[in-house]
Amino acid sequence: MEIPEGLAWVRRTPVGRDWLATLPRWRDECAERWSLRLGPPFAYAFASLAVPATLPDGTPAVLKLQYPDEDSRCEADALAHWAGDGAVRLLAHDPRRRALLVERCLPGSPVHELPPDEALDVVAGLLARLWQPVDGPFTTLAEEAAGWRARLPVNWERAGRPYERRLLDVALGRLAELVDDQGEQVLVNQDLHAGNVLRATREPWLVIDPKPLVGEREFGAVPIVRGPELGHSPAALRRRLDRLTGALGLDRDRVRGWAIAQTLAWSTDGEVVFPNQVESVRWLVDGD
Repeated sequence: MEIPEGLAWVRRTPVGRDWLATLPRWRDECAERWSLRLGPPFAYAFASLAVPATLPDGTPAVLKLQYPDEDSRCEADALAHWAGDGAVRLLAHDPRRRALLVERCLPGSPVHELPPDEALDVVAGLLARLWQPVDGPFTTLAEEAAGWRARLPVNWERAGRPYERRLLDVALGRLAELVDDQGEQVLVNQDLHAGNVLRATREPWLVIDPKPLVGEREFGAVPIVRGPELGHSPAALRRRLDRLTGALGLDRDRVRGWAIAQTLAWSTDGEVVFPNQVESVRWLVDGD
């Protein structure tokens, strides 16, 4: 089976190589279980094998086989909770194989093809609907942030101190301020960037690929603020921060603080460094 280029990174670890070895069998078993006709994988998938599928009645869907990481563990639970309100519908779930069958967005073009301000209006409308109180197996933002605080100094050293110490100090300081002083706890998506909002037919736009947490609304705006899809520059980042916090009535400084912390936490993976994310943190720290 051909592996999409976006999944090449998983070959770096034994867990990733084992997962890749299981994919052809699990894909075929899911296709048989749910009577699917499958197409070639989507090339852009980064943390799952995503394959266009057609149900026996002709309904278009997507078969997702998830990489076994913690971030996506409760994706099916989040989609079930939203029940198609602003997000793709969950059609079936196989927990053992980490397989999801979900609604396919057609035509499926991403929201970042719109002018940036129009795209932000779309995202703001979706966020207001998705931020719902919830019970369930979800990791809390406080728990996730504790992991960032523990890993940030370690990853900074392992990656060869790839950015200035002051960014690390600011991120750790903001986490210490923010974690214990959160507002109402709702279902948030820590990866709702502009590539994960697609044009659809059942609704004009739908969210895909959630990485859910339970935390305050201010954190839920972070992915769209830090994401480069709507422009990677200090002015574009600041425009997203200002427009979203204004439209959604959020505390701007708290959004900025969460954005500094999460973006820096996601800027290194072992010895791999993502320079664009480090640059975004620098702009957030120095911009106000």
